[in-house]
Amino acid sequence: MSKQAGKGGAGKGKKPTKSGADDKREDALQAVIIADYFQDRFKPFTQDTPRCLLPLVNVPAIEYTLEFLAYNGVQEVYIYCGAHSERIENYIEESSRWRPGSPISPFSNLEFIRVSDATSVGDFLRDLDKRSLISGDFILVHGDLVSNIQLDAILAKHRARREANRDACMTMVLRSIGDCDHRIARARGITPVFFIDPTDSRCLEYEEKHPFQRSKKIPMDSALFKHGSVEARSDLIDCGIDICTPDMLALWSESFDYELPRKNFLHGVLKDWELNGKLIYTEIIDDSYAARASNLQMYDCISKDILERWTIPFVPDSNLMHDQTYRRVKNNSYLENGVLVERNSQVIQSAIGSSTSVQSDSTIRKSVIGRRCKIGKNVKIENSYIFDDTVIGDGTTVIHSIIAGSVVVGENCNIPEGSLISYNVQIDNGVQLPSKPTARISVTTDNGDDVENDASLVGARGKGANYQVLSDDSDSEDEDEDADRDPSAMLNSLVYSLEGLNLSTESLDTFASDSEYNSDEDEEHGGYLHPGDGQRERLSSFTSDDAGKPDAFHSDAVNGLVDALRSDDNDDFDGAKLEFMGLRLANNASDSSMRRAIAIAFVNRASELLEVEHGGLEPTKAAEKALTAKNGAVKFIKEVGVGGEDVKQQSEFALAVQKGLVGVKGLETGRAGTLLAAMLQQLYNLDVLEEDGILAWWVDKRADEGESMTRVKEKCRVLVEWLENADEEDSEEESDDEDEDSD
Repeated sequence: MSKQAGKGGAGKGKKPTKSGADDKREDALQAVIIADYFQDRFKPFTQDTPRCLLPLVNVPAIEYTLEFLAYNGVQEVYIYCGAHSERIENYIEESSRWRPGSPISPFSNLEFIRVSDATSVGDFLRDLDKRSLISGDFILVHGDLVSNIQLDAILAKHRARREANRDACMTMVLRSIGDCDHRIARARGITPVFFIDPTDSRCLEYEEKHPFQRSKKIPMDSALFKHGSVEARSDLIDCGIDICTPDMLALWSESFDYELPRKNFLHGVLKDWELNGKLIYTEIIDDSYAARASNLQMYDCISKDILERWTIPFVPDSNLMHDQTYRRVKNNSYLENGVLVERNSQVIQSAIGSSTSVQSDSTIRKSVIGRRCKIGKNVKIENSYIFDDTVIGDGTTVIHSIIAGSVVVGENCNIPEGSLISYNVQIDNGVQLPSKPTARISVTTDNGDDVENDASLVGARGKGANYQVLSDDSDSEDEDEDADRDPSAMLNSLVYSLEGLNLSTESLDTFASDSEYNSDEDEEHGGYLHPGDGQRERLSSFTSDDAGKPDAFHSDAVNGLVDALRSDDNDDFDGAKLEFMGLRLANNASDSSMRRAIAIAFVNRASELLEVEHGGLEPTKAAEKALTAKNGAVKFIKEVGVGGEDVKQQSEFALAVQKGLVGVKGLETGRAGTLLAAMLQQLYNLDVLEEDGILAWWVDKRADEGESMTRVKEKCRVLVEWLENADEEDSEEESDDEDEDSD
């Protein structure tokens, strides 16, 4: 069933009186699914297929959302469709479980609502208010939600607050990061900041911290302190699950310029609390799973979490689709009936759909392969997603990419990380797709017209061309309108990379939180320069205060710190700090020796995390884990390693980190440079190093002593240029302020 309308809206005033039928429905738990997001992040895949129908571990994303609602006893569902509404409606109508009237449907009612000229989520919610379909509390979610949260207790608290105070109009479900091991816990492009009254969980203010904003300070209204104690929480995952009352919809109707649920609505309603008088609350959970596949990085993280069973009961072998036959097999993989894996081929931590064949000597690792695919001989597929009916030729390598349905990739091709290949594309034999910029290939333009095949990209017998997104995604909730340039290019990509990135459009924090990809690219990576591995003499000579004079303090200090960073027995760094300071006193070590030993220890730990046996993390993630995994480690680096806020001290520490990475045995120079950029970026985010300290290191002649030092340093150029530009802009703003004051 579908309802249609133009752009909806309703004025202020009382809600219409309920009919008798509405009274009977008062106790029915209702839900609203937003199935259009007005974004370009998944193009070209969403050129013809809505995001909510894209396969998420071979299950259309909306299936997880519907199962979540059924899991929580929802009885009535309204689905708001925009683009591709017919595709979504046809999919539901053809489903034996979800179609209205199905004897096995858990819902008493499921309806589609079209708003022909909607341009934002706000238009949908204003239309919903106008229709008066909602008779009581309802759950608002998006069609890309994956969650196993049980809402019974949260619903009960919401209703109790509503009974106590009719102005309580909404409860947001938030997930505390805490010790969460889910990939999505560290995969956020924007940091939401909730100001919460800890006595009653009321949300008092909402802000967003854009990773590249010039100021690291979050604006805070002084009026908040009238409420007594206030907690500023930036350690929360916004699940996109809201329990609402009809009064919440009326607030949307009263503000026709609101487009986004958080950035516009929540921020605005809380700022104008004294005017509207409505109260919004939070429920913070410490377990269960909830996330939205809101961009390609989140799609990747959620897929991995599903494969690793964080989403139980919604895992592959639960067979959410009635025709699925997944079973769990060795190597933590899932195969459907009819999958053929030939001799000497390996399937590791992956899922493969029915009627797919994998020929001999091929390896599929941490990937999802759809149905009826043909994987040739000696093929390597890692961290990738391949949709139904796709052919991968002999000898081809696919790394961290998405290949849509009915694609043909020829023999001996190389599909590098970050590649996006849309439906019906054909890649000729021997094609090596570019890695910079990453390939995004389609057979149609953004306007839907057929492309002129680009032989230089897909080969002489190929089909497809580079895809250009023409529309603007700047209204997304994960972007900052104050950014110097539109950062949507990063949100539209599968892989974040420091190398070659224009840092003025994205944030340093993004790299710390949005890159959760375990990469096995460096399986053949050599060993590292770790104290205790027969390299102490070399380390000592490097870190001595005087050339050629060994530092007796160094080896024991570095070994102790590295052991503490490796240890799984204790999350605190206090013991290691006490031991380190004791060694310092016993050896009368200088500040310079301490600085260098600390730099080497954290460099060693970050370097070994790149190794497969230690997790195979990519450089950004390795830097983050090395620096932040232990409580108190960052404070220790700042207070003891750097030793203060003096620019010279900060520059010396950055130089020590650079020299340490150059000295790591077996670490390729380019990889070392990328890790250096990641570590400096992390230290900057953590307020250990400031702009002036990093810039002083950059111009220090010692940073260019030797070819290796120069090559490693060069990988930080993008970071340094961004810092220089930001510093110039701040100076201009201060000058403008002074001019205004003088006027």
